Amino acid sequence: MSAEQQPRREVVTGVPRSARRPPGHAPARSEISEQTTLGATYVRSLMRSQLRAALYALGTLALLVGSLPLLFALPAAFDGNVSSPEPFVWAALGVAVYPVMWLTARWYVRRAERNERDFTRLVEGR
Repeated sequence: MSAEQQPRREVVTGVPRSARRPPGHAPARSEISEQTTLGATYVRSLMRSQLRAALYALGTLALLVGSLPLLFALPAAFDGNVSSPEPFVWAALGVAVYPVMWLTARWYVRRAERNERDFTRLVEGR
């Protein structure tokens, strides 16, 4: 080699990142579609998270709405009177229950959509 001639540079390249996996084909998606053990685990985890959210919402409603009979019986326990104050009962049943049910349902829907969105991201590999 002469002083004027520079050594030839070599560039080492790999497979481009976009070509490493076929577009629209993620490993998790193929695991689910081929019904492998790992795919079943993915689906089971989604179902478990959805069930957990549903049981939490149901438990909240059961606790809040199910405790209303005890709340209605409270004045009768202190007064010794069997009848409960009817305006309070109708206000609680007609007004107070529905916002609680609506908020619980809204929370559940948002939680279920978030679980599905997270699962979709996992399956698509994003």
